[in-house]
Amino acid sequence: DAFEIMAENYEFKENETFCLEFLRAASVLKFLPFPVTRMKEIQGLPCMGDRVRDVIEEIIEEGESSRAKEVLNDERYKSFKQFTSVFGVGVKTSEKWYRMGLRTLEEVKADKTLKLSKMQRAGFLYYEDLVSCVSKAEADAVSLIVKNTVCTFLPDALVTITGGFRRGKKIGHDIDFLITNPGPREDDELLHKGLLLYCDIIESTFVKEQLPSRKVDAMDNFQKCFAILKLYEPRVDNSSYNASKNFDMAEVKDWKAIRIDLVITPFEQYAYALLGWTGSRQFGRDLRRYATHERKMILDNHALYDRRKRIFLKAGSEEEIFAHLGLDYVEPWERNA
Repeated sequence: DAFEIMAENYEFKENETFCLEFLRAASVLKFLPFPVTRMKEIQGLPCMGDRVRDVIEEIIEEGESSRAKEVLNDERYKSFKQFTSVFGVGVKTSEKWYRMGLRTLEEVKADKTLKLSKMQRAGFLYYEDLVSCVSKAEADAVSLIVKNTVCTFLPDALVTITGGFRRGKKIGHDIDFLITNPGPREDDELLHKGLLLYCDIIESTFVKEQLPSRKVDAMDNFQKCFAILKLYEPRVDNSSYNASKNFDMAEVKDWKAIRIDLVITPFEQYAYALLGWTGSRQFGRDLRRYATHERKMILDNHALYDRRKRIFLKAGSEEEIFAHLGLDYVEPWERNA
């Protein structure tokens, strides 16, 4: 998709304005029930700025975008695309490696002077598994492991799969879970050590009575665990691994490394966290923008604050949050664009 290529390139250049411009346009076009074949079909649509319209016009006339093609052939873009595919590598690290003259992952692995973080080492170690797609069947299998393990320690806990899989998607690149407990907190281990290939726990930095963040893309302050789970393939019907004729059956790996994010939220903030972590990213941005500009409220993954009444609005469900905002409830599978 030309717009997503353009947006990704601007993200690599840390140009948030242009990146969002193409992401928002892509979301609008995906939502249309028909493919755009004439310029007059986009008249009156939001998020169709001059840069976006130029790309659309060229695709209609030429069948492709020369700008997107140029990006795909750009050395910097190709290097950043490779670097950021590694778990634990972002734009800042990619920029550092690129300035060092590195262009491919092979060159990164061959450079013995580089000091990789624990997360990056895990990213390289399980690279092939982590860049492959996670199927719905695999997500369901991991969900069962997480729920059973959490409920061993916290029988009343609520464990909900979020992200793309909650929005009805059939494939993803990682699996996000929201965990909350109506009762008192217990600091037990959440997953069996034998199944964890990598684990990084980020402690909560939430301050009670703190106003929601005004930033549209602000990170929340929940306790999180970024982990890589070993999923044994017999648990999944559609195994990702087929035995090669060149290998003995005993040598075939019978497990797959899968990225999971566990987010621990206080029970009273669960509805807001569920709304935020379900996504999509663009849907969340637009909802927070709507709350700010149309309702004079501030919304984030922790709370909704009414600036006119100067009160926090409690919500026990996503439906109640939409009601506070004066909006009809939008089902998770309708939040992809």
